[in-house]
Amino acid sequence: MKPSRDESPRPDILKRHSLAVRVMHWVNVVAVVVLLMSGLQIFNAHPALYWGRSSYTGAGPIFAPGSFPGWMTLPGAQWLAMGRRWHLFFAWVLVLNGAAYVAYSIASRHLSRDLWPSRADLRSIGRSIADHLRLRHPAGEAAARYNVLQKLAYLAIVFGVLPLLVLMGLGMSPSLDTVVPGWVDFFGGRQSVRTLHFAAAMVLTAFVAVHVFEVLVTGAWNNLRSMVTGWYRLPSPKGPS
Repeated sequence: MKPSRDESPRPDILKRHSLAVRVMHWVNVVAVVVLLMSGLQIFNAHPALYWGRSSYTGAGPIFAPGSFPGWMTLPGAQWLAMGRRWHLFFAWVLVLNGAAYVAYSIASRHLSRDLWPSRADLRSIGRSIADHLRLRHPAGEAAARYNVLQKLAYLAIVFGVLPLLVLMGLGMSPSLDTVVPGWVDFFGGRQSVRTLHFAAAMVLTAFVAVHVFEVLVTGAWNNLRSMVTGWYRLPSPKGPS
């Protein structure tokens, strides 16, 4: 990420995130949290996953974790109809916000400049993995840019996991299936689509968990400040600020 020190009172303070990125980030935070919790409530109505067109084949579920606790669900422990409404509403919030982010990233060159890995980045994957496992994080000017694992993770989520999540969610809508008959069968059937939707949601949840962990270990206040105000203090080699 290209650092900007315009109006910065110190040489180690830079403007890390634009206003547009910050706003869209926090919209995503709200949308993803509500989608996860309302999705768990919907899942609790039948807490088992199958593969194929129907769950009434006698084959049994391929995964049956049981119900999630009520404190993990929205809008309530047992309110399926309203849970579906919340889920659909915030799904559209996520889709529209995601489309705006992609358009902004292309127009502002944020995608090509900050997120697309270079050949040098790709050659450093092994070293980056080792550094992360040892909790070694960049300091100084290197901390102003995304590392290769961040770039690959963001690209995989934005252009892989989220589109799959949305597409599989649409696949569970009978009304959409009548508009384009049979497309759900390409993915194995409606129960397969439900399973893939759940799997993509779990991958997204794992990404969020790792993201939050990295925020904490690299300086929670510094990272939060940069995502609220845009200003980020470059960490010194002694440790995060």
